[in-house]
Amino acid sequence: MLRWVSENLGTMLVALMLAGIVTAIVVKLRKDKKQGKSICSGNCGMCGSCPKQ
Repeated sequence: MLRWVSENLGTMLVALMLAGIVTAIVVKLRKDKKQGKSICSGNCGMCGSCPKQ
């Protein structure tokens, strides 16, 4: 088991860093949403992905 961990330590560290980054992004997005912030500029003509079109 210890050999497997030592052989895959680099992969595990990268996976942990990516998981941490994704978690931080999700936390920030949820925090912004609770505060009423949005990434939408309100100009649906320029965006093209607004469901109101």
